[in-house]
Amino acid sequence: MIVIDARQWEPPRPFEETMEALCRLQPGEKVRLIIGREPLPLYRILDQNGYVFFTAVRDDGSYEVDICLRSDTAEGAADDGGE
Repeated sequence: MIVIDARQWEPPRPFEETMEALCRLQPGEKVRLIIGREPLPLYRILDQNGYVFFTAVRDDGSYEVDICLRSDTAEGAADDGGE
């Protein structure tokens, strides 16, 4: 798993680092983005480019977004839209 802790970063660095990590993503791997605000603009890009994501709010109020290739989801499970 590639973990990106972007809680202290200003835009556009979290987006740029996430996109770079996704370029290095191997089948079966995932990227975990930890960020201080929900990355709503990222969701559309992920959806359009064949990724599925799952978002959770952490105890400290930050967001944890796990991202993988759509083809890696278990038995073709549908994307929940990040909800």
